[in-house]
Amino acid sequence: MASLLITANRMITTPADGPTRVLSPGFVRAENGVIAEVGEGRPPGTPDADLPDGLLAPGLVDLQVNGFYGYDMVDADEEGWRTVVSRLPETGVTSFLPTFITAPVATQAEALRHARGLLPGLPAGSKVLGVHLEGPFLSEKRKGAHNAAFLTDPTPEAVAALLETGLVKLVTLAPERNGALEAIRTLTEAGVLVSVGHSDATAAQVAAAADAGARKVTHIFNAQSGVHHRDPGVAVQALIDPRLSPGLILDLHHVAAAAAELVFRAAPGRVVLVTDAASSAGMPPGTYVLGGEPITMPEEGPPLRADGTLAGSGLRLDDAVGNAVRIGIDPVTAVDAATRVPADLIGRADIGRIAPGAAADLVWLGPDHRALATWINGQEVFGGGS
Repeated sequence: MASLLITANRMITTPADGPTRVLSPGFVRAENGVIAEVGEGRPPGTPDADLPDGLLAPGLVDLQVNGFYGYDMVDADEEGWRTVVSRLPETGVTSFLPTFITAPVATQAEALRHARGLLPGLPAGSKVLGVHLEGPFLSEKRKGAHNAAFLTDPTPEAVAALLETGLVKLVTLAPERNGALEAIRTLTEAGVLVSVGHSDATAAQVAAAADAGARKVTHIFNAQSGVHHRDPGVAVQALIDPRLSPGLILDLHHVAAAAAELVFRAAPGRVVLVTDAASSAGMPPGTYVLGGEPITMPEEGPPLRADGTLAGSGLRLDDAVGNAVRIGIDPVTAVDAATRVPADLIGRADIGRIAPGAAADLVWLGPDHRALATWINGQEVFGGGS
């Protein structure tokens, strides 16, 4: 029987009967890849890892990863998928949604079939929870880095074609497009999380999307109608509607620190930290690809299209947690936004928490909140946790 015992000076746990909290010190014991016991203090026996500083946290969950380490997930070959899956634990991410941006529906459907064929052969590493389709059902007015030539309405035929593989777990769409509310209902009934994004919708249209089943907003403030006192848009509804979880790219370039703090204050317990990482993430400055088109990674800041449009990010999710703490967010809240909240949003109560019965997906975050060691299903896949 494979067992694991980790003791930590500080540890975040999510008990079944209460909110997430810190144990100092605390321990977690796992058997056969599943957490069997969580407790305060130090248990008898010699731990497999004793963490003297930093924080033992649940493995991080990223719902928006376009690419990483030089590979764009939508058209990455087997080597690319293997690289991303095996190296994301370096950033503390133990589960993620590869994200395919706008392309013709037939092209996206083929990319999904390609991914389905690769998944069984991937090595141990970050778990692929499904696929996030960011488009093509987006607004031309708020297209951001997406190719306007491929944007289209979510017809029943298009939605059915994209659902065929069973891989789609999240879809970002603009609710003001023709047929969008019907599509939201269809996707929701199929178990797909719907997120409002790249949208010029009014707050009322977003509320209607939530009525139809939408539960998330993609990268709040970016590529969407915003906060205006006489013309409230997507961002306003994301902040005030308790049914919606605003995604936040906290690289401090996409959203300024004060605006990020506003999101956490206005939407307590609902914020989801995401990277929106592009293929340039984890790579030196240079030219890379997003959705088949070139992007440039500068010395400072996020990657850009030739016209200066932001094109994803170079952010690590552990750095997003650290940035949240640095702008004054409580560490428990910051970690929750990158673990339990996204896991619950996609219906995965078995990840994103340190609690009995959950997968033993864990990360040791150092004092700066960078990942020092990562375990997946009780096996150390990165770092030196002992």
